[in-house]
Amino acid sequence: MHELSLCRSLIRQASRVAAEHGAPSIRRVCLRIGPLSGVEVELMREAFPLASHDTPAEGARLEMATSPVRVHCPRCAQEAEARVNDLTCPHCGHWQTRLIGGDELLLVSVDLASASTEPLVPPS
Repeated sequence: MHELSLCRSLIRQASRVAAEHGAPSIRRVCLRIGPLSGVEVELMREAFPLASHDTPAEGARLEMATSPVRVHCPRCAQEAEARVNDLTCPHCGHWQTRLIGGDELLLVSVDLASASTEPLVPPS
């Protein structure tokens, strides 16, 4: 299950961000995953708690959004969404397209806990 090593790597990156900002912990990690990335979303969901144990990300929420498969067609110079199993150009039908999206695994954002012990909103 390479998703566990992917989660560990993402948590290392998120932990560096937390350290740079002096945050004691991470509340949420947001990813964008393409269907051609080779990443199984459910396995990521299962691996994240294991990988985050005893790290600043322990207890953090993992949010994952999928991105569409996108191709560029050299024949008609169009960019378009395509299906995972059919990368032909939907405009002209040309089969020699170039993949421009859908194979990514991106760390989109990291929400950090505040280092302050004071409430963010003063009591009324």
